[in-house]
Amino acid sequence: MRYVQVCPPNSQWLKDFEVEAAQVALALGNNVTHIYHIGSTAIPHIYAKPVIDLLVEANDINRVDICSAAMAALGYTAMGEYGLPGRRYFRKHNAQGVRTHHVHTFTVGAPEVVRHLAFRDFMIAHPDCAQQYSELKRTLAAQYPTDIDGYMDGKDEFVKTMEQRALHWRGLV
Repeated sequence: MRYVQVCPPNSQWLKDFEVEAAQVALALGNNVTHIYHIGSTAIPHIYAKPVIDLLVEANDINRVDICSAAMAALGYTAMGEYGLPGRRYFRKHNAQGVRTHHVHTFTVGAPEVVRHLAFRDFMIAHPDCAQQYSELKRTLAAQYPTDIDGYMDGKDEFVKTMEQRALHWRGLV
């Protein structure tokens, strides 16, 4: 069972991202063009599940598959596309079995890359929306402490609405 825990903003999250991004870049090699910090831990001043999300852009998504052993050496489990065609997804847990990192890898310029970055940047530029998201996450975590699906479903409409606003804000739709 995965407990749903959201934590107060933590300046360590950015440092954790930077350390992990450097290691992931080495593991995935020169196929990588960019590694971005995404997800709630990338948005200042909001509550978040303490899981660092990395978004990797790669020139050739198929070349990522041959790096699975290098990612495993960093503690990652390769999950393949994991429900999103064209993605390579890795997740990492600490010694206690608690999820600590996600790596989402896509081809350079994939729509998912654009969507994730637009959402992150919109939330940073609109702290009022970010605080609404933070409060929603706290409410849902209290309502669904042992139901990650209920928590995720509860965020779905808000996230989709904010993604659309973010894409309009960026002039992408």
